[in-house]
Amino acid sequence: MNAVVELDQVNMHYRTGAYRMLSIKESVFNFLARKKSEKQFIYDVHSLKNMSFKVQEGERIALLGHNGAGKSTLLKVIANIYPISDGKLNVVGKVRSLFELSTGFEPEATGIENIIYRGLLLGQSPKYMRKIRDEIIEFADIGEFINYPLKTYSAGMQVRLAFAISTMIEGNILLLDEILGAGDANFIEKAKARILSLIEKASIMFLASHDLVTIKDICTRGLVIEHGNLMFDGPVNEAVDYYKQLIAKKE
Repeated sequence: MNAVVELDQVNMHYRTGAYRMLSIKESVFNFLARKKSEKQFIYDVHSLKNMSFKVQEGERIALLGHNGAGKSTLLKVIANIYPISDGKLNVVGKVRSLFELSTGFEPEATGIENIIYRGLLLGQSPKYMRKIRDEIIEFADIGEFINYPLKTYSAGMQVRLAFAISTMIEGNILLLDEILGAGDANFIEKAKARILSLIEKASIMFLASHDLVTIKDICTRGLVIEHGNLMFDGPVNEAVDYYKQLIAKKE
């Protein structure tokens, strides 16, 4: 069965809290009246708004938009990390997600133990994770630290281990969010080579990135998102031009 990702009028809401700090006069009055000195307001954030599109086997999708536009939220919806509020979501295929790499790590546990823990979070069995453990350790290349608690790792070492684990998990729908923020030059080059290999093998690929050169090189179609709205859906070069126009208007 061919891979498909389809959204039909999908909305995603979540709740957040914010506090309004009161003036000294209000605080004194509230104290004398035995009222709380802060008032909490709950805001309903509408992060994806009536979003509809269909992606089919073989497509390479770029997600374009400013920080907070909704790109990462969309990836998490496709990965079934965030539940949608309404609409229809249809994902045919197995998702392999490469974002929030440190999720599922236990600081007090060793690197070897965390291979199992993160694998379980990603839906794998302990037996499968033990089977691929040596390959993960070899790729991460963090030496004896693999036997030490994760809390002793540098940020770069955590990224290396997390990346090694995540890229060994099977899946034909690849979700990428600019992930290589740490690590030495040699590892970054090795990681890029592995990502390109994953992209070649993937049935469908989504990439959220601000690197417009890379987007043009590896994507065929672009979705431009602005404040949770799908503003443009079309060939990647046209999507990049549309996104640049949005940026120019803001400046």
